[in-house]
Amino acid sequence: MYQGMIVRKTPEQVEAMAAAGEIQARCLRMLRSKVRPGITTADLDEAAERFIRSQDAVPSFKGYRDFPGSICASPNDMVVHGIPGPIELKRGDLISIDCGVTFGGWVADAAITVPVGEAPEGAEPLLTATRESLFAAVEQAQAGNRLGDISHAVQKRAEADGLSVIRTLVGHGVGREMHEDPQIPNFGDPGKGPLLEEGMVLAIEPMVSSGGAEVRMGSDGWSVYSQDGSLAAHFEFTVAITADGPRILTPWHED
Repeated sequence: MYQGMIVRKTPEQVEAMAAAGEIQARCLRMLRSKVRPGITTADLDEAAERFIRSQDAVPSFKGYRDFPGSICASPNDMVVHGIPGPIELKRGDLISIDCGVTFGGWVADAAITVPVGEAPEGAEPLLTATRESLFAAVEQAQAGNRLGDISHAVQKRAEADGLSVIRTLVGHGVGREMHEDPQIPNFGDPGKGPLLEEGMVLAIEPMVSSGGAEVRMGSDGWSVYSQDGSLAAHFEFTVAITADGPRILTPWHED
């Protein structure tokens, strides 16, 4: 069951995680439909918690290390970990929404970045490249590959468009706990790192800036911003490595 500290899941456990992932994906799709000028990040948070609990599930983020929200809502130059509150979204903003769902004791974790109305200038290439870097990484989540193949796929796609991957933030394993081994950087060398094996479940999450890679911590101790104030995007799937190839357990891309 273990490679080092990496917990491999049985096919039955992957199915249980897929049930959590379906709730999570439906929640993200619902939140995406609610993004519009005038809505607050607190409004989105309340909608997420209401939906998750209606499915007999639990918002994984709420109370995690005292985090107060059910989602992370991170606008514009905020990369991740935004605390929901009275911030009112405006036309031309970007909003990254990250959400975790615990169902039957299993966690599913995923994120999307959505323009508010018309995307701001320069945002479309950022959104496209970050999203495509996630799908490129998922393609590498094959038994027999190495963790570095996933990391390199993100870096190669993002940097092809002159963008910067955030190097101090990583993806992670996921399962009974929201954060399990291994850590998954969004940069690296192909063919390096732990061997990928059937039963591993990974939260793959490119975090990309239209400017530099450096970040700064906000005064609340949670929010992380691009150091130079450039726009940032964040997309994430929970992905299982199966005998049939990678399986996306949080299919927010399916409408």
